Amino acid sequence: MKNGKIGIFDSGYGGLTVMRSIVDALPDYNYLYLGDNARAPYGNRSFETVYHYTLECVNWLFDEGCDLVILACNTASAKALRQIQQVDLPKRKDHKRVLGVIRPTTESIGEYSNAGVIGVLGTAGTVASNSYPIEIAKFFPQLIVEQEACPMWVYLVEHNQMEGDGADYFVKQHIDRILTRNPQIDTLLLACTHYPLLMKTIQKFVPKQVRLVTQGGIVADKLKDYLLRHPEIESGLMRNNRRDFVTTDDAEAFDLHASLFFGETVNARHIEIGTH
Repeated sequence: MKNGKIGIFDSGYGGLTVMRSIVDALPDYNYLYLGDNARAPYGNRSFETVYHYTLECVNWLFDEGCDLVILACNTASAKALRQIQQVDLPKRKDHKRVLGVIRPTTESIGEYSNAGVIGVLGTAGTVASNSYPIEIAKFFPQLIVEQEACPMWVYLVEHNQMEGDGADYFVKQHIDRILTRNPQIDTLLLACTHYPLLMKTIQKFVPKQVRLVTQGGIVADKLKDYLLRHPEIESGLMRNNRRDFVTTDDAEAFDLHASLFFGETVNARHIEIGTH
């Protein structure tokens, strides 16, 4: 019976940049986006807290009819995905699945670099988890990976300060730091779904020979491939070309920001999950 949706989860708005790419690549399916804005950002929270929050949101999406949930959040993918996949999903009697954004990205990132040296720009949580160097080493063991935590970048995006003196200062600071640490870097991965909204400012401080890679297109291509390889999941998904949005914070405020990230008008409803 085709009544399943694809759930897309993020702690805030950033996952909408991934959802945009997914919807563009696979427009027919029904999507439900959940932003846990009331508890955002996740970047500096402990592994246990991120796991607890993420599991609550995943279970909510499952209860709402999602057969497949994408964690469109690098912090949740780094700190919660493995435990959910290995501990929580096997306890279920259904075939629901949860996918992240780190694995699809690390399977592809080596193809972008000619020098064999890449830089990963992410939240403090993502960088501290070492998920990217660990996963990249499985697919591209010769690749040299430098990391840089950019804790203020999410704040700039969430507060609509993507351009201006403040954005210039914090973006330049981290770009200079990672490129000084290893001048051989020829590819920079934006390993946070918020960061594409800073692209215009980032491009000002990145040399032209350095390639900037975002995750949306990569994740969308990998999801398309996943559904082809898993007909038991794909066959249960509805195709009514529908997109719904929910947030744990104020719906009107969410709509205002979300429209910027998603590139079209968003009408969300407020939901309660756990304790804030």
